[in-house]
Amino acid sequence: MGSIAEQTKQTLIQNGYSANGLSSDALTREAADAADIIINMTGRQREEAFWEQEKVEDWIVQDPFGAAPETYQRVFEGIKRRVNQLALGLREERENQTRAK
Repeated sequence: MGSIAEQTKQTLIQNGYSANGLSSDALTREAADAADIIINMTGRQREEAFWEQEKVEDWIVQDPFGAAPETYQRVFEGIKRRVNQLALGLREERENQTRAK
């Protein structure tokens, strides 16, 4: 915990994202309680890793640690695609709730 692989930082920078101040921290109970959704990319089942399973969405993501830069890029693109899909789905859900009122 605490450190980010250099290739992760390089992949973020090459894709236009800042890596400044990026760190790896354990999820605290307080942060989990405050979250609307938690994306689980640990490779562990949500029941093993999280207190409130109903907030957790499991994503199967390859850990690129130690792999070639191309692998980091492929994993980055997969995560980015999933985040965009999640955002679109949440936006549509909010719009549907607004219309129903």
